[in-house]
Amino acid sequence: MPTTKPTGNQTSIPEGYAAIPIQESDLCATVRLCVLVRQTPDPAAGHLVLLRDLSDAMVYLGCLTDAGGRVREWAEIWVQNVDGLESSLPALSESFSNHSLDQRWEKTSKCFSALNPDGFIQTGWETKHPLPTFLDLSRQQPVHPGTADNRWELCRDDAALQSAGLPPYATSLFRFLHRPAAKDGSFVPVVSGAPTNAATHPLAEALKDTQAHIPLNPQGGLLMAQNFSPLGFEDYVDLLGGKAWKGIEHGKRLLNFTGVYRTLDDWSQMQQSGSHLFLGGQGRAGRFVEAFHLKLQLLVEMIASVRTFVEQQQLPFLNLAADSFRVSLNEVGTKLPFLWTANCALVKPSHAYALPIESSDFRYFIRARPEGTSIYHPEGFNASLQSSGSVRIRKVLPPDQGRTLLEGTLVMQERLNVSPHDLLWIRLPLPTGRVDLYGNLYTTDGLAQGEARFRTVPQKLAPEVVNALRAAEGVSFARSPFEVVPLLSTPCDMYALGVLAVRAFLVNPQNTLAVALDEILSLARQAATEHNAETSLASRICAIMNADPRFAKSLAPHRLVQEAIEPMTAFELLPPEMWYHTLAAIVRLFPGIGPDSYCKDYGDAPSLALEAIFNKPLEDLEALLIRSRSLIVIDWSANREVHSAIRDMLDREHL
Repeated sequence: MPTTKPTGNQTSIPEGYAAIPIQESDLCATVRLCVLVRQTPDPAAGHLVLLRDLSDAMVYLGCLTDAGGRVREWAEIWVQNVDGLESSLPALSESFSNHSLDQRWEKTSKCFSALNPDGFIQTGWETKHPLPTFLDLSRQQPVHPGTADNRWELCRDDAALQSAGLPPYATSLFRFLHRPAAKDGSFVPVVSGAPTNAATHPLAEALKDTQAHIPLNPQGGLLMAQNFSPLGFEDYVDLLGGKAWKGIEHGKRLLNFTGVYRTLDDWSQMQQSGSHLFLGGQGRAGRFVEAFHLKLQLLVEMIASVRTFVEQQQLPFLNLAADSFRVSLNEVGTKLPFLWTANCALVKPSHAYALPIESSDFRYFIRARPEGTSIYHPEGFNASLQSSGSVRIRKVLPPDQGRTLLEGTLVMQERLNVSPHDLLWIRLPLPTGRVDLYGNLYTTDGLAQGEARFRTVPQKLAPEVVNALRAAEGVSFARSPFEVVPLLSTPCDMYALGVLAVRAFLVNPQNTLAVALDEILSLARQAATEHNAETSLASRICAIMNADPRFAKSLAPHRLVQEAIEPMTAFELLPPEMWYHTLAAIVRLFPGIGPDSYCKDYGDAPSLALEAIFNKPLEDLEALLIRSRSLIVIDWSANREVHSAIRDMLDREHL
């Protein structure tokens, strides 16, 4: 089985797997960046250990090996893959291009390098396209199609592509391989849906003289690598609560790790050893307090990493979930508590792309590859609508600082819940050519069924387009394509972080995430109805939970651990005031839930400082984290014993 020690100790390749370098140039290197390959493919998972499937990348488990074939570090290898982006929002897909995606990749790699300077593995392929790569499992070597002096490589020569009647690289999302030295005008499409003609040939022809059969990087996409953190977010919070960790699943097999991870599959051993937690010697009470503190530390690190990434990219995530974060542990010496060495890593980049709207008022974002519903997404997150309808231009308004605005009416068959924050995209066919308009829908009296008014945001349009729009006032444009996109920004990420906080603090085998989330949102709404500027949110939550046994049963600190304990017992282990402030901090993460929320709605973020909304949550949680440290360094066990004795006396008086 695979072993790992993040400090760099030598380990071995797991039985049944091989570590294959990702480029031929690495074969003679002293230290090689390799991908882990299963020699007999799993029926479901295949040869490669896929860690994440992102909108523009596939992330595989890999490693750094020395000349002796021993693993020095486990790594995750990111391979650029642009399949599926062509089917995104029509107005956005035209702003997508291979060139823009390459620039985004370079910017993302720099951001990850800044977030994790010790763990980022510089390859040089973050900005330079490597040769397309396949894997020859029989020889355990990478294969680049073609001959040594005439390789197939990604074609970025727009003139050559256009002369062959193919879309250019820079302005399209299609990718083709070619052989520059051959100058035979042959191209191989490597993106699904790419156009073909007499100049194109199937990929099988490029591979006919090779033994390769496992595609690793068939598109010649950019690469990125960083150290691998074995523990997922949910693995770690469950481990803190008392659940053993068995390893990483690859199909029907578990990949186990040694080093500091060797005892994580036996929670009893961790309890008895006394070497993992500072308060482990105090039994359940000590472990309970420390689990609370370490979970709070994890939440602070998660929000801080999200804030840093957003600040550098000026994009929301729109895809934060449990798999966005992973945790690594370090071995720092015999009998020292390695759970305190936990390092939370952000491992999934933003899924958002900015819409190309020339407006100084708002910034709109859309996810590159819309997915299904998720518990980490707020209501209405996926409520976009694509259709066609009749558009009537009512009037073109006076210019606003050289930008054009207009009002109109949209007639559609669909029923639509109109929000003033939603973005409307409409494409109109004018005599001067088609024009894309962006605006907001709103309702007003006197409209017929299926009608809605819209007003565009200020846009910089050519004079001939403005004249054509003025001439079209009162004209109806039938069957005009339109799309309604909900306003998505960093408050959506704040919501996801709130759900992750619920997962960390309120979910155990007796309480699911769905139930815990429903209960915390119900508590938040109740606290909002009882809002009083002179009473803190924590005090209101305390009063509500004391008055309603339902909340005391579902949202008490007994959810911190895996074992079943009574809420009253949990409050003896953790000061109630500390818990109520923790619930208050979680409640405030949900936008628009009430006047206490950090964000009043999902558009409540400065357009030029999207990260600013995370400042106040970090300030509050860091203050709470400092207070929780006192539970570790002060002898709270004596306080708990006194409290328990007093309660026993009171119980006897009532008998």
